[in-house]
Amino acid sequence: MSVWFVTGASRGLGREIALAALDRGDQVVATGRDADAVVAALDSAVDTDAAVTALDAAPPDLLVVPLDVTDTAQAKNAIDAALTRFGRIDVLVNNAGFGIIGAIEEISDAQTRALFDVNVFGLLTVTRAVLPVLRRQRSGHIVNIGSIGGYSQYPGKGGAGIYAASKFAVEGITEALLGDLDGLGVKATVVEPGSFRTEFLGSSSVRLAADVIDDYEATAGRRRAGVHDENGTQRGDPRKAAEAIVDVTKVENPPTRLQLGPDSVARVEEKIALVAKELDTWRQLGQATDYDDVAA
Repeated sequence: MSVWFVTGASRGLGREIALAALDRGDQVVATGRDADAVVAALDSAVDTDAAVTALDAAPPDLLVVPLDVTDTAQAKNAIDAALTRFGRIDVLVNNAGFGIIGAIEEISDAQTRALFDVNVFGLLTVTRAVLPVLRRQRSGHIVNIGSIGGYSQYPGKGGAGIYAASKFAVEGITEALLGDLDGLGVKATVVEPGSFRTEFLGSSSVRLAADVIDDYEATAGRRRAGVHDENGTQRGDPRKAAEAIVDVTKVENPPTRLQLGPDSVARVEEKIALVAKELDTWRQLGQATDYDDVAA
């Protein structure tokens, strides 16, 4: 039995991961900025004999805790509550986050900082709070929910650059954690979902750029115009994604990156091929920059 700590559990993939873990017989600390919203999200899905009707009346394997991931004190309190209830944390899922659509030039500094505060600095805040627990245990798994957009951006299809930048940061943080935690028994995986039918493309999870520049109408403008219309039509099943994530935490050697969805797999393959081609084309120039007296 594992103890899960899930951020952003009030909807979407966070909710499905919490439910999938509970269904496997694991224990879950489900968190969100609005704890009542987490309760409401999980209430309709748990066993009717143990419905989550209030924060103090949850099933014994579920603890609902309020958590704004940008609040360091609240993160520590949430971790303390988890330890008081379950005694340990085995899997941290950094899922809380939101998106923004617009060309890089169109998105204001304030909007960019607000996005990074949650998607990057909030992830770091919660991770720092959990790591002492995992290090003491000499076990655990950090699962960071990234995006295929954090691995590959399509040339000629703009509009998601700032959001993608935050997820590129999550990729780098995850890789760095693997190096930092080598030999300590703690694993790390970044999940790269493609298009899944969650509420992510709804107005509550995706914001629009503060400015609109006509020159970007064919790129970022096209994505901005259609983003909310795509909500509810995505090809991916979030329940299957959650099951895959739970599966990965049960294996001895989990992947550094987990692509979810055929579209995610295809984009990774395309980028690998593109990078390999460019590397081959420019290899000689790239290798010709040493001092002349350096031996080959």
